[in-house]
Amino acid sequence: MNCEKVSQELIAYLDGRMDSAKRRETEEHLASCAACRGRAEQFRRVWTVMDEVPVIEPSFGFDARVRQRVAAGPERGWLAWFVPQARLAFSAVLLIALTVWIAKRTSNPATGGPAGSTEQDFNAIQHLGVLENYDVVTKMDALSELVPSADQKPQTPETEPRESND
Repeated sequence: MNCEKVSQELIAYLDGRMDSAKRRETEEHLASCAACRGRAEQFRRVWTVMDEVPVIEPSFGFDARVRQRVAAGPERGWLAWFVPQARLAFSAVLLIALTVWIAKRTSNPATGGPAGSTEQDFNAIQHLGVLENYDVVTKMDALSELVPSADQKPQTPETEPRESND
């Protein structure tokens, strides 16, 4: 057992809350380490002094007087609920700053964007004209309004696709 572990478990050892295996290990370490033994002795002296201090019992009605003073204290007005606490304001500012920093970092491909994202973005921009007319392409009603050229034979009603009214 090392000194750091003994110092963390020293109070449990002195209180008697430690199980027997750990207690034995701690006693072996205290027997071999003068620094930890001195620290344990200091804790024992402090507890001895604290045991000698008399316990002060509160007077009769102490609880009632404390509650009365708390009730008579200044009340917060309704406007005070709108004033933000310093911790809340600091947290909000920190959250906004962190959000802006992450947004800028991910939007700049040189500092941390995904690999190949600039090429994909460029390809999407090239085909932007098609996307602007997306509603026309999807409805295809504009194609039915085209006049057939002289080379083509007009379609008969049997070959035309039927529209369903679903």
